[in-house]
Amino acid sequence: MLDEFRLPNWESKRERVGGPADRVVRFEKASRAIAEALVRNRTVDQGGSGVPVVVEGNRDEETLREFGFTGPIEKVNRGWDRPRMVAYLHSEYCIGRTSDGGPPVILLMDWDRTGGRIQTSLRDRLMAMDSPVDENLRNTLLRTMKPEGRTVESLLPHVPSLGPLVQRLVSDLD
Repeated sequence: MLDEFRLPNWESKRERVGGPADRVVRFEKASRAIAEALVRNRTVDQGGSGVPVVVEGNRDEETLREFGFTGPIEKVNRGWDRPRMVAYLHSEYCIGRTSDGGPPVILLMDWDRTGGRIQTSLRDRLMAMDSPVDENLRNTLLRTMKPEGRTVESLLPHVPSLGPLVQRLVSDLD
């Protein structure tokens, strides 16, 4: 009777808490999440939904551009206070529906303490205005890429290894 409730046989505590330890599996999961966000980020005339990716700063934007993001990327660190940033995001992107029916904004803050606070603040404020947010990319990267770094810009050295897989997955999604 107890066998029904037994937990899976995890190889280590790290795998149970932080996701799979196998680098290939982690990179495949990260690449899939990046590819899905990349397709949603494309402009409508490029076959996407024009959904912006909200990041913390310039280096984060540079990293996403290296991965092939061509749509709007909004930076939190532009000298605006949080309420003004939320009002801007809501008025620019959250009024209408997206072409794919998904959330109108992708939030991708770093997975460190500061990034988590910004992520929570923006998510809570946008959701209070009935604007859902897409956090799938951040949540996947947080679980899969934590050993490689805790920031979006720390993904830049991995573009040569992740990039081809991302592009292959994007072509599969098209």
